[in-house]
Amino acid sequence: MAMVICVSNQKGGVAKSVTCVNLGIGLARHGKKVLIIDTDAQASLTISLGWQQPDTLPVTITTIMRKIIEDEPVSAQEGILSHAEGVDVMPACIDLSGIEISLANVIIRETILRQYVDIVREHYDYVLLDTSPSLGMISINALASADKVLIPVQAQYLPVKGLELLMQSIAKIRRQINPKLSILGILMTMVDSRTNYAKEISTLLKNAYADKLHIFENDIQFSVRAAEISTEGKSIFAHDPKGKVAQAYEALTQEVLADE
Repeated sequence: MAMVICVSNQKGGVAKSVTCVNLGIGLARHGKKVLIIDTDAQASLTISLGWQQPDTLPVTITTIMRKIIEDEPVSAQEGILSHAEGVDVMPACIDLSGIEISLANVIIRETILRQYVDIVREHYDYVLLDTSPSLGMISINALASADKVLIPVQAQYLPVKGLELLMQSIAKIRRQINPKLSILGILMTMVDSRTNYAKEISTLLKNAYADKLHIFENDIQFSVRAAEISTEGKSIFAHDPKGKVAQAYEALTQEVLADE
């Protein structure tokens, strides 16, 4: 049975999709069978992995969730795309925003996605869920499906301060929907190590959370080369294998593997 990791933060621009892509491919490079599920209607992860027109795909996570809502059968391989770097992908498209609205009238609406995850997880070592930057019903579904949450946080004051709201949301979901949910760790992203400001933010984060939560040892450095990968449909390992960002994501991968 796969470990299901939800990559989540209620703020955008913190490299959630980039982290999901590179952690997933990092795990695949270590021989793990990985499925990445895009649960964001903007389909950033789907696009960054090379499917530039996600709205034209015949099957997406929208298709799957609609089938589950309507009690139609779903197979484990339905709609799964294979990426050249060894991961499987369940894509998203803009229609997912319609599911968000329709879930309001569904019984047990918080667990629709979990029903799909339960179908596919026996075929993988890891299932990664990329989420939208808001705590809507789809993101709640993702957290309800997960074993662990990985929280990317941009190295700036307001995103770090905003963690408290996310922690409250996770605690509420744990109490009411998914008691097994735990926090895998906090990952500092887009860090400019040349500045004292970044060091101050890192210190602030550690002072606030180090005694309660795991903070990953290696920060993800800000890099123009890392920003380029979303237009190329490949990971940082293929784009800039000897760069600092590739080394940082490899270190993150090793920490996640050590948690098995």
